Amino acid sequence: MKRLALLLAGLLLAIQWPLWFGHGGWLRVWDLQHQLAARQAINAGLHARNQQLTAELASLRQGSEAIEERARGELHMVRPDETFFQLPPASAAAPAGAAAPVASSQALQRRVE
Repeated sequence: MKRLALLLAGLLLAIQWPLWFGHGGWLRVWDLQHQLAARQAINAGLHARNQQLTAELASLRQGSEAIEERARGELHMVRPDETFFQLPPASAAAPAGAAAPVASSQALQRRVE
């Protein structure tokens, strides 16, 4: 009777081994599920980026405001009826007898009417 119980336990272990540790076993399935979750998170981020780029593309196609904003920001363009003033940075050495530098060192734009 003891031998039969050991034989059945051995057969049960032999049957269970591929289920847990085989090619399509539970450990492999668990690992693949974690890989899938990680890739889905990456894909969600890329999907959000694609939606943002699609919205930006639609904005560029529909209106001139987005094009003008890009031209002003990236290419530093101004309209024909505007005058561009650029002040030297505050850290630049002023020549002797010159007026004190203006506190703002950023470029200023003023519309001329």
